[in-house]
Amino acid sequence: MTHRQIIDAHHHFWDPAVRPQPWITGEALAPLARSFDAGDLAVEARAAGVTATVVVQTVCVPEETPELLLLAQGSDLVAGVVGWIDLTAPDVADRIAALREGPGGDRLVGIRHQVQEEQDPGWLLRPDVRRGLLAVAGAGLAYDLLVKAHQLPVAAIAAAELTGVAFVLDHLGKPPIATAVLAPWAADVRRLAALPNTVCKLSGMVTEAAPGAWRPEDFAPYADAVLDAFGPHRLLFGSDWPVCTLEAGYGEVVRIADCLTDGLSHAEKDAVFSRNAARVYGLQAPGSPVGAA
Repeated sequence: MTHRQIIDAHHHFWDPAVRPQPWITGEALAPLARSFDAGDLAVEARAAGVTATVVVQTVCVPEETPELLLLAQGSDLVAGVVGWIDLTAPDVADRIAALREGPGGDRLVGIRHQVQEEQDPGWLLRPDVRRGLLAVAGAGLAYDLLVKAHQLPVAAIAAAELTGVAFVLDHLGKPPIATAVLAPWAADVRRLAALPNTVCKLSGMVTEAAPGAWRPEDFAPYADAVLDAFGPHRLLFGSDWPVCTLEAGYGEVVRIADCLTDGLSHAEKDAVFSRNAARVYGLQAPGSPVGAA
């Protein structure tokens, strides 16, 4: 890895003893049912050459985001927090303002909601949700879009109608890598990418592959598809640590992403691995002027 700096635009922290993680259920996810903290990440990230990170919410409760902001305030690695807010709340703008006024509030760079778990297929198009998304944009924050592949068409409608909202697609929109099928995901992600207010994270691939049976080359068709659709200046590298550890170590995820982008120029790789995240999230990395890079 020869990049001047690497920003990991997507990872998580949690401690089940402090904040329950209801989504961690079953034998397959059992290895995640423990604490993963900033100290654990620092060792992995530094070894992989990562200079700054963005931590992303995992549960839809108001208490988690202030905890992450406080953690980021005391970190020399975590440059940004993508938190959670109830987008349907009438006072959503005030709630965002309160987060920004609290400890570590200057590290709030985005908002996310687990749309993938919503039963309403048109959740993103609801009037109350639209109002919340506009409040996110009005606060100068990005909106991380966590959807499954079948939800991409509705996401594209929302992004087309809300042109002032910066949508960040997490994990390529969760394509069916395990089945090696591209359609209709590839066409749906291209429709989303056609909208200038969208970007995509090159993240979350190893856990969408066949458990324990994948090869690095399995990811190439999907990485190539988003590279072609979004272009190298609208892709952001993310590790999805510690979820990725179910299938691959931190350093391995970084190496896979590096190999998948081998066809890019040095400047394009810099964009994918640092500059795009700094621009999209408006980052000022701890101890380093990343936002100005």
